Amino acid sequence: MGNNPQLFNMSPSGQLMPKEEMLEVGRKKSQLVIGVPKETQLEEKRVALAPEAVSVLTLNGHRVIFEAGAGFSAKFPDLEYVEAGAEIVYEAAEVFRADLVLKVAPPSNQEISLMKGRQTLISSLQLGTQHEEYFRLMMGKKITAIAFEHIKDKTKSFPLVRAMSEIAGSTAVLIASEYLSRVSGDIPH
Repeated sequence: MGNNPQLFNMSPSGQLMPKEEMLEVGRKKSQLVIGVPKETQLEEKRVALAPEAVSVLTLNGHRVIFEAGAGFSAKFPDLEYVEAGAEIVYEAAEVFRADLVLKVAPPSNQEISLMKGRQTLISSLQLGTQHEEYFRLMMGKKITAIAFEHIKDKTKSFPLVRAMSEIAGSTAVLIASEYLSRVSGDIPH
């Protein structure tokens, strides 16, 4: 057997003691079903996942279900999601039965009622604007809700809010420049 230093440690008393060995244990990957519904809030044009994110998720063994047309307002056609590995469904209820539901705008009471329960929801929740019945509905279904506007990073800042603010700021400048380019000397009222 010999005195292989990789198999033994020297104890304080000078004796060789067996060294603990770390064994690699294979983790069983479980498939997570992720649902992305079409946003129903007026003027909401964003989508929770871009096709590239869907590709990463499906390549890691997860199933992504998209409601038909969910990415249309964000300029992502259904075909791009299909090519990334998503399944397109035509009923919102099917998307809301997923293990994990991703939304941009807070879900409506009607959307929460479509959820099967014991799921995770990641969405903006705008906690200060919601009524008690909204939270009771989620609690009754045992939904774990994560408000992405309250997620902090290591520096205690809000990276998702910062990213959304940057997008909104850039969009405001583009919209303003579009309106200004249409002006032919008169300022619209």
